[in-house]
Amino acid sequence: MLTALLINTLLIALAQRLPLLTRNGWIHAGALGTILWGCLGWRGWLAVVLYLALGSLVTKLGFAQKQAAGLAEARGGQRGPANVWGSALTGAVLALLIGMGVGSERLLLIGFAASFAAKLADTFGSEIGKRWGRTTVLITNLHRVPAGTEGAISLEGTLASVVGSALMTALVLALGLIASPADAALVASVGVVATLLESVLGALVQGRVAWLSNEMVNGIQTALAALLAMGLSLLGSAAT
Repeated sequence: MLTALLINTLLIALAQRLPLLTRNGWIHAGALGTILWGCLGWRGWLAVVLYLALGSLVTKLGFAQKQAAGLAEARGGQRGPANVWGSALTGAVLALLIGMGVGSERLLLIGFAASFAAKLADTFGSEIGKRWGRTTVLITNLHRVPAGTEGAISLEGTLASVVGSALMTALVLALGLIASPADAALVASVGVVATLLESVLGALVQGRVAWLSNEMVNGIQTALAALLAMGLSLLGSAAT
């Protein structure tokens, strides 16, 4: 962990000029990076760095048009501490469990991968859908609603979610965090399902419950993805 802390302190010092995170966001990202490197090694750390880079990149696509329509992320798309932990708390907890030797490493890594596949799917779907979605409907009743409405989906955004989940899954597979095509297929599928369930949650309760912020919903989504992926993996193992 000490080595991980020193490495991440140096890397954050070098990277903080990049317009990806706020100043406090970089500090919290350093804490997250220390946990990931300390518990999973450089591969787990790199997987999340690539997730952050891809999420930031897709946020910038069509940013001027989204900003003009009032649909752009705040702070020019830079993420703050709440964004960091809303996206990565589930993954950080699973990494800590692996580092402590608690439970099945393979199963926890499937949950870890699924949590980030779901979040990248959500980011891809939201950012592409807000900019290029031609027909936006509420997921619970399929009535047309303005782009950016909580719980809204579009064909373009949903296809982008599939791409985001598949891309994150391909990255963790290439890095060796998950080992088999079957596990990869499970992670990619769960990433999309959890994103759709997050839209249902947004349509039903977000904006009606004061404490249910966007970051809180993100945390619920990633936890749901991890639990669903691990549960389905256990069921699959029991069936065979």
